[in-house]
Order: sequence, then C-alpha cells, then structure tokens
Amino acid sequence: MNLGTIITRSAHYWPDHIAVADSHNRVTYAQLERRSNRLASGLGTLGVAAGEHVAILASNRVELVEAEVALYKAAMVKVPINARLSVDEVVRVLEDSCSVAVITDASFAQALATRRGQLPLLRQLIVLDGEGGDLSYGAVLERGSEAPLQLDPADDALAVLHYTSGSSGVLKAAMLSFGNRKALVRKSIASPTRRSGPGDVMAHVGPITHASGMQIMPLLAVGACNLLLDRYDDRLLLETIQRERVTRLFLVPAMINRLVNYPGVERFDLSSLKLVMYGAAPMAPSLVKKAIELFGPILAQGYGAGETCSLVTVLTEQDHLVEDGDYQRLASCGRCYFETDLRVVNEAFEDVAPGEVGEIVVKGPDVMQGYWRAPELTAEVMRDGYYLTGDLATVDAQGYVFIVDRKKEMIISGGFNVYPSEVEQVIHGFPEVFEVAVVGVPDAQWGEAVRAVVVLKPGAQLEAAELIERCARALAGFKKPRGVDFVSELPKNPNGKVVRRLVRDAYWQNSERRI
Repeated sequence: MNLGTIITRSAHYWPDHIAVADSHNRVTYAQLERRSNRLASGLGTLGVAAGEHVAILASNRVELVEAEVALYKAAMVKVPINARLSVDEVVRVLEDSCSVAVITDASFAQALATRRGQLPLLRQLIVLDGEGGDLSYGAVLERGSEAPLQLDPADDALAVLHYTSGSSGVLKAAMLSFGNRKALVRKSIASPTRRSGPGDVMAHVGPITHASGMQIMPLLAVGACNLLLDRYDDRLLLETIQRERVTRLFLVPAMINRLVNYPGVERFDLSSLKLVMYGAAPMAPSLVKKAIELFGPILAQGYGAGETCSLVTVLTEQDHLVEDGDYQRLASCGRCYFETDLRVVNEAFEDVAPGEVGEIVVKGPDVMQGYWRAPELTAEVMRDGYYLTGDLATVDAQGYVFIVDRKKEMIISGGFNVYPSEVEQVIHGFPEVFEVAVVGVPDAQWGEAVRAVVVLKPGAQLEAAELIERCARALAGFKKPRGVDFVSELPKNPNGKVVRRLVRDAYWQNSERRI
C-alpha cells in the first residue's frame, strides 16, 4: 500500500476535520487529499519522476505536510531540510542529496537562485510565496490533477533522506524506505501511551522537517490535527495550548525547563493537555517532578533516533507515577515495545547483565537501510542487522533502559569512566541552576578533568566552590567537577537540544592532544 493511501482513507472517514493548520491556514482532510494529488501529478508534469529526490525547505507551514504526502503518492524521495541551516549548509545538503527540485520559501529561493551553478542537478526551484524561483507552488498545483496516482513503491524503495549530524557534526543522511515509514505509522499507533484519534490536536513546536515531523503521518492516519508553530516561544506555546485546546505535545527537556520556570505559567489553562511526550536528551528526575506538577500525571518519555524512525522505547504515563518516594525509574527512558528488538551489549556483542553498562543496539522494520552514499560510515554503525546507537546504557531485570551517556562523550579521568549526564542530573537538582553541560577538559595529570558549564536562573547566585562541594556530597570524588564556568547560555542545535560537543570543543581548541 502506498503511504499516501493513508490520507485517501482518512479523507473518506473525516473529510471535514482539520488535518493540518498553521497561523495562516487550516486544511481539512478532504482538501489535503485533493491538494496533495494535484502536487504529486503537477511535479510529474515538470519532469520529476518516481524515485527522484525533492527537497522541502521552509519553517513549519501547511504546505510542508502537503508536500510530504504528495511525494509519498508520487513515489518520489523526500529530502527534508531544516530551515534554520545557513545557505551554505543548505547548498551542501542539496548537492549531497542529488535533489532535482526544491520547494522552499522566497528568502531561500532568492539565495539559492544565486548558487545554481553549484547545483547542476537542480532543475526546479519552486517558491511557496513571493518571487525568486522557477515557478510558484500554486502554479504547480494548477498543473496537476485531483485524480490519485496509482503507484505502489516496494517496501525497500527509498522514501526519505533524513539528514542528521548527531553528536559528531558530520553531515550524513539516514536512508529511510517506504517500509521503514510504514513501520513508523504502525508503532506510533501501537504506542503504550495514550493514543491519538479524531479530536486530538498536536502542537508541533520543533521543525517538522525533523523529529517532530515523524508524527505527522501517524496522526493523519487516525484523524487527528497537526497544529504547526513556526518557532518555539514560551508564551506563544502556552497561549496556543489555551486557545486551540491542544491535547498533545512533544518537547525536548530544554523546552520543559523553560516552561516550568516561565513567570506566571500557572495563569494559563493547560487542562486540555492529555499527553506531554519528551525526549531527544536526558531529563533530570528533579525536572520531571516539576513538569508533573505543572502538567499533571500525563508525562511520557521516548527514546529513538532518525536512524530508527523515531521512538523505540517508551516510559509511559503509568511508569511516571512514583510510589514510596522512589524516583529512580524517572531516570529511565522506558522499555522497548512493538516490533523493535533492543539490546544492550558489550564489546563482544553479548547482552550485558542487569546493571552493567553496554551500548544500545536496535533491530527491526523501522531501522534505516544505511547512510546515503557513505558505505564506510554505514559499516561503522550496522552489525548483523542491528543499528549501533552509540548510546551507553544499563537495563534492569524488568527491561527498563537507563541511558548513561553517549559513548563518544564519556569522560576518562585518571582511568575512571565518568558519565556527564550523571553529574548533570545532580547539578540540575540545585535550585539555582537553569541549565548545565558537563564535559571533559584537558588536564596534565588526569588526562581529562570534569568541568561543569552552568547557566543560573535569573537573579540566582551560586559560587563555584559551593557547587563543587554539593556535588561531592552526592558523587564519588572522581566524578565531581574540578572546575565550574558560569555562562549566560549554552549552545543548542536547531531542535533546542544542548550540543555538549560544542561546549567541549571550546576547551580543546589549543590542546596538542584531542581525546
């Protein structure tokens, strides 16, 4: 079954329900069906064939969803590009992805028009609004037909090039097949958390070209509404929840941290919320408790990656209900579910015993085919059908996974392993602290020394010596920070996640040896 068939069927069941909305437009399921058909066939009239690569590049707006559905229907390959990238980065992605067309807004269209010489494969520059492209988005729709295309790509046919730099900073694209994307829909519908349905409204605050967009098709499959915000802003989100009666959210911990500390947050009516999902980075149990106080017992956590088509584990709402004051489980990212096989293995690729640290490896119909045009890089992360995540974790007897840290970000100080997230969780529990990143810095005696880079809450005061002393009470001596730097902000990626690598790199720039 073509992925686009999902929309065709949803349009039969819920024709007048809103499928996708932004601050300017609201599109019903019936309209989405007609417009995506027009776009799919309209691209064909421009000479774009099934299997060719089409990039989408803009801030969150309804046309991005129309384009995703249309590309599935036309059996073309979607290349989503984060609109927060620089023009140079966008050109690199377009060149690497072999995109023959790009659907974008006027600002990027004008910039790309001057760089066409670097993009010999790019045949069509389609502009959503304004000028600067070869033709307008509306003109492509006019060229197309509302009659559905009768295409049924094989499950192993390429559907999406999902670009991610991960923690390495290296440009790479996970090759996601139509079968992978079908598996995404299945596992989302089968989630052990509260499930979506007609009447649900999910507010997408992150770029739908990336993690947040993984939920677009699953929500469209069950008649829910995708409400797109073009940026993350604390007040905008709170007002939107209240006005639109939002029922579902997906947030990264940095966003939750901002919301629970937002002045006057208690004045907003958040009672419509039924599920607040979080993930993409570890969240300290102390912050989880504050979030439950704000939102209620509706928190769930997920762990996954672009290479696994989003979540492979879930810590459900029920798992968040703490009994007898034991908050240990809140540090878990949950248990594996549905079709995915998750293991925690040692260097010999053997399952570790409960409590032992190993690497998370994942296998299943949701795991990518490999990295685009990068066989060496693919070989580094694939073994016996398993994707090697690079995340270190322990697993308990009940199957709950506890992420320790990124394999490449582990600090080795004096021969001892120190996991930054463990130290960060302790520091995050201090009432004066807003954000923290713990990294290893050069040290002549120990090789690496633990250093905390801290953002304090407005008006808060905390001396470095006091912070280190508090850590010493909660951590082994070799784990406590040897130094502290207070900063006004921490570097974040376009999805709002703190980039620990950038914090770390600043300390190693002038070092003769980089670990």
